[in-house]
Amino acid sequence: MDAQLAVIGLGSIGSMALWQASRLSGSVVGFEAATPAHGRSAVGGDTRLFRMVYLGRPEYYPIIERSRSLWAELEAETGQQDILTPTGGLSIGTANGSYINSLLEATRITGAEHYVLSREELAERYPQHNLRPDDCAVYDPHGGVLRTDRAVSAAVAAAQANGATVLQNTPVDSITETDHGVVVTSGDRTWTFEKAIVASGGWSRKLMPDHLKAVTETHRLVLTWFIAQDGTQFSPENFPAFSRWYEDRSLYGAPAVDGVTVKASVDGPLAGRARATPDPDALPRELTREETEKVTEIVTEFFPGLIPTIARADAFPDLFTQDRHPLIGWLDQNSSIYCATGFSGKGFKMATGYGHIAAHEALGKQTFEGLDFVRPDRFKTR
Repeated sequence: MDAQLAVIGLGSIGSMALWQASRLSGSVVGFEAATPAHGRSAVGGDTRLFRMVYLGRPEYYPIIERSRSLWAELEAETGQQDILTPTGGLSIGTANGSYINSLLEATRITGAEHYVLSREELAERYPQHNLRPDDCAVYDPHGGVLRTDRAVSAAVAAAQANGATVLQNTPVDSITETDHGVVVTSGDRTWTFEKAIVASGGWSRKLMPDHLKAVTETHRLVLTWFIAQDGTQFSPENFPAFSRWYEDRSLYGAPAVDGVTVKASVDGPLAGRARATPDPDALPRELTREETEKVTEIVTEFFPGLIPTIARADAFPDLFTQDRHPLIGWLDQNSSIYCATGFSGKGFKMATGYGHIAAHEALGKQTFEGLDFVRPDRFKTR
């Protein structure tokens, strides 16, 4: 037996699972196909939004709360400040429309702190947004932006400081359950572990059983950045992370953490944000003409203070499930392989919380209730 636990993939979730596992066991090995925080995985793109006001099942809220505390712990443990930069968060939409009403219903159930801003209040406080006549916003005082590469590299470094082993440039070809444990193969090398966590994002399908391959796809996510005419207007101090959603278009983004470029990217199925791509290693990185025109048109309407040409764009893979909820848990009740993948473009804000769950369950330290909707065996009956 080479170690107690293998964590396969050290990206958004795997890095956090490795960090959390290293706090619980001195026998943990992490496998990374490239290097931690490399720019071709779902970690790429500089920032991700963090928000407590979240449009999703209320069962996610305890994970978000735990994640917020753990982001602070990661900063304290590693001395890396501003992994989570507080900016506040704005969710803008039509007053009494489905988006705003759904957000308010979610806050009623979860108790998330929030404030409703009228169009007039929104225009006065945040003039960067060009508003529609019937707009309003839900303000999240605990919203912010996560620095993705900084977060992942800090988590991996913390795990190594705790005694975890990290194998870089070691792509895993297969995992096999035997009577003696889980055999992990990379090229002509093999290792045996008591348990393994699969957290390899868009590359996870090749390590999955057929019934999970049938309900997952690797999708291509597109991110775009625009240059601010006045960078101070769009600084983290003056411009909260935001999401705008209407029936005809949607956009989300982050302030200019570099003082110049503002992330503003199309969001949601109406915008065609995610496209299936069979091979994550051959993912098209260039935007299509349609994608370029769509995001430019929306940014031109929403933000007169941004130069209306794309300054930078990139595309990244992530694993999407059929129901858009992740795969968190054992393949089945007798398995030694634990899934922490399929986050469908929504995982980073809760990465520390997911890593906490995966590490504690995989090492037999704790079982979390109320998560039936993310357990992999939900697809076995379909």
